[in-house]
Order: sequence, then C-alpha cells, then structure tokens
Amino acid sequence: MSAGIGVLTAMQLFALGVNHQSAPLAIRERVAFTGETLADALRALTRARSAGEGAILSTCNRTELYCADGDPSRALEWLARYHGLNASDIEPHMYTRSDSDAVRHAFRVASGLDSMVLGEPQILGQMKEAARAAAEVGSLGVTLSRLFQRSFAVAKDVRTQTRVGANVVSMAAASVKLALRIFPTLTDRRVLFVGAGEMIELCATHFAAQSPAAMTVANRTLERAEALARRLNAESIELRQLPDELHHYDVVVSCTASSLPILGKGTMERVIRQRRRRPVVMVDLAVPRDIEPEVSALEDVFLFSIEDLARMVEVGAEARRSAVNEAEVIIDSQVGQFIDWMKARDAVPLIRDLREQGETARLAELDRAMRSLGRGDAPAAVLEALSRSLTNKFLHAPTQALAQARGDEAASLHETLARLYRLRSNR
Repeated sequence: MSAGIGVLTAMQLFALGVNHQSAPLAIRERVAFTGETLADALRALTRARSAGEGAILSTCNRTELYCADGDPSRALEWLARYHGLNASDIEPHMYTRSDSDAVRHAFRVASGLDSMVLGEPQILGQMKEAARAAAEVGSLGVTLSRLFQRSFAVAKDVRTQTRVGANVVSMAAASVKLALRIFPTLTDRRVLFVGAGEMIELCATHFAAQSPAAMTVANRTLERAEALARRLNAESIELRQLPDELHHYDVVVSCTASSLPILGKGTMERVIRQRRRRPVVMVDLAVPRDIEPEVSALEDVFLFSIEDLARMVEVGAEARRSAVNEAEVIIDSQVGQFIDWMKARDAVPLIRDLREQGETARLAELDRAMRSLGRGDAPAAVLEALSRSLTNKFLHAPTQALAQARGDEAASLHETLARLYRLRSNR
C-alpha cells in the first residue's frame, strides 16, 4: 500500500511512517521524535500493544515505526495520540509496508535509496542509532534485531558493489554553497551554529574549510557546545544568550532537537535593526523547524529550509540513479533470504512440539521394553514389540487424519504426506 493505512490485521512485521515523498515538512515536523523523548516513546509504543517489538527512526526527512507482531491501525492511532493529533490529520500522508515489503523498505532506507539525497550515507548511522535506542529500552526483539542487522549488511554491500553513493553532495556541503550565494566569500563573515549534534558538526567542518572570520557554537548544554567548539577552534555560548548575541553573526545554521521554534520573526526583526539591515543567511536543518517560517518574509533575511537544500543536492544525482537498478538486485536477493528466515522461525514451535511428542513416545516404549527385559522376556521378542509399537505410534495420527479427510482436504493431505514420507502416490 503506497499511501494510507486502510483496514489491516495484526501481522508479523510492518513499517509505518511518513517521509519527504509522502508528506510536506509541515506534517513531518508534527510527528517527529526528539532524542529526549525517544526512550519514553518506545516504551509507550509497546505498552499500548500496538506492537510486540518496536523501533522508531526519526530524522529530518522521515519518521517511521518498525514493528513486529502488531497492528498497523493501532500503531497509527498511537502515533497520532502521542503527538496530540487526530489520526485523520496524518493518515493521508502515511504509508505502511508489511512483511516482505517492509523488509525491502528497510533495506532501501539503509542503503540511501529512499533518501531525499540519493545515496547519502548519514541515514545508515541514524538507523543504527534507532536500533541501539530500541535495544536499550528492551523493545527490540529477535525479529527487529535481525531486520536491522541485515539492513546494515545490505547497505554495506550496496555501497561497495555499486556507485549509488558516488559524488554525493551532502546537506552540510550544500549549506556552505547556499551561504556563498549571498556572500562572495566567508573569510570576513561570522558563523553561528545552533546545536551541537552530528549534523551541526558536519556543517561546521565544511564551514571551517572556508576560513570564516569567526565561528561560535550555541547549545542548551554549555559543556557540549564547548566540546565541539574546542575541536573547531571556535567560541561557545549557551542557548539562552542567543537574543543578545545573534546580531553579531552573518550566517546562522541551526539543528536542535527542540519541539518548538527557538528563533521567531519578532527576534529576527530586532536583530535586523541591530545589524542596520546588513543581510543574514539562516539555514534551518531541524525537524521540527528551529526557525519560524515567517522569518523568510523579512527583507534582509535569507532563510533556507531542509527542502531548499534538497533541491541543491540534486546536482549529480542522475549519475547515481543509473546504479539504482544494480542496488535493487542486491536488495531483492537479500529480501528473499530474510523472508525464508522468518518462515523457518515460524516453524520452530511446531518442530519443537513434534520432537517433544516423539521423545515422550520413545521414552514410554523404552520403559516398557526395559520392564519386559527385567521380567526375563526374550530380547528378540522385546525388540520386535518395541519397534512395532513405535511404528504404530508414529503412524497413527497421520493414518487416522488421512482416513477421516474428505474432498479437497483429503487431496491436500494425501499430497503432503506423500511428500513428507517420500512416497509414490497411486492416486
């Protein structure tokens, strides 16, 4: 099902979510999870009986629930309720993938085939973090653990055997290119990074290569800001200092885990007055957004969102698309192997019960034979009785079932027994 949830029953494995293809940024940011809330959300997901196992992948371009032994409809209701929404608000933008389609989806996501930037490598690290977070809270069971581990292995195969990841222009590099559209050079510009996560570190590395006049890291936790600033030979400030410090900077790159905007139109109006209308470039990489969209209406502010960057990184994508077919072949072969593993795992309880039943019968007959030998019965006669009794016990159930079956059931059972016991059917 490409969009919508519809009526679905409980299933062994499914992925449910939104991404840059199915939903605009305004919807994606409403269902995003932050690092601070992820652990509680995972516990709530499994407590709500939406799934026996669950993992949440939440990035700037997607929010997805990976679940085993659950119900997509209940998972959708939980997702909407968790974010204070009605399911009808987000259902038109949602997609669900079940069983083999869910496996293929996970493999494609890990390989960068489903990313806004085709072949980008960052998503693999984000999936590893999602698996780690689920494992820490105990919501990652055998099925999802296997799914993620195979996803990582498939992604490695795709990247080493195809050119899907060749010549990727990252979001971080695109941020610099956008700033250079407004300023001919950054050597005389001051750059502020809001946040201290992986994306900010990547951006800061690219900006540092341009030798800006100064760089500063602002973060809610000063220790994290200081740690990143030391690696960049930059300064650091606390997030609460932004209103007083913002007017000093020509470029602002923001990516925090805040659930609400941290920079609004009113703040930026005051900043522009303080800057005496000198232009400022603002790059918002956060989902939910860190900077209110209304800021873009200000004459001297050049605000770029994650979607603006996506359009820029399309450069060079055509060459990578030619390798997608090769990647899909690798993925398809691995999907089949994973489904075979799931089917084999489904058979484990039945195999265990069958063996336990056989062992019980064997022990009972062995005990009877030992008592006969203890009474002095002839060993040959005891062995004959033992073998005959075991044969009768093992064949009683299938023989009785075959004798009682009628119609299509009889034909199906006849074929199954002939295959199981490697018999020539005379029917």
